[in-house]
Amino acid sequence: MKIILALLLFAVTISYPQEGSTNSSILYLQEAVKNTDYSDADKLEFPFNTTPKKKSTGLAILYSLLLPGMGELYAESYQSGKYFTIAEGILWGTYIGMNTYANWQKDRYKSFAESYAGVNPAGKDDDYYAIISEYLNITEYNDDRAKQRRFNEMFDTEAQFWKWQNQEDRRTYRSMWVSSEQTFNDIRFVVGILLVNRLVSAINAVRLVSAYNKQQAEQLGWNVSLGVIKNPDYSSGLSLNFHTNF
Repeated sequence: MKIILALLLFAVTISYPQEGSTNSSILYLQEAVKNTDYSDADKLEFPFNTTPKKKSTGLAILYSLLLPGMGELYAESYQSGKYFTIAEGILWGTYIGMNTYANWQKDRYKSFAESYAGVNPAGKDDDYYAIISEYLNITEYNDDRAKQRRFNEMFDTEAQFWKWQNQEDRRTYRSMWVSSEQTFNDIRFVVGILLVNRLVSAINAVRLVSAYNKQQAEQLGWNVSLGVIKNPDYSSGLSLNFHTNF
């Protein structure tokens, strides 16, 4: 009897396949038939269904924040998500390239200042390198601070010494300094776009997950309840209940 019942259950699940749930339903029913003692029961039922599971908007947002486009892939709609992934790759390439260039220019202007203005790089911060691009030498700078009565901003003439040979060297240095600083500023803009790309991808993924769940809800769902009935005359029978929802 158990073998016949198991074969019948297998035939039912094959006749109504549903992706992601058929195999688990078969295993569940076979195990139930194997382990259940139905000799004294009036009716035993083994229900299973193929209603598709909904996708989580929270997971879609998380995936998009980690890597734009993955939320769309989770929603099974990567056609639009791939553009967010491509944009992410381009932006990261731009970020790395700009950061490399900015640091290269920074190393260049520091070396130039050391060679052409006698700067000792030890202990010098970014503000120092900005100031020496505007003044020919430390004396000129200190005189300007003294005229404005900003004595606390004056430099030590030995520890913070610099002296450009001519204005042309100073302008060459300033050009390299400006190029580096401008690139570092532009990197902040790229980082902002990276964040926006993630935000827009997350919003799009939520929209696609909602559309996916709505579509699944509108599709045919079904469940089957197969029972073993014990009749008053001690004979046994089968009951098969089939329900659908649209």
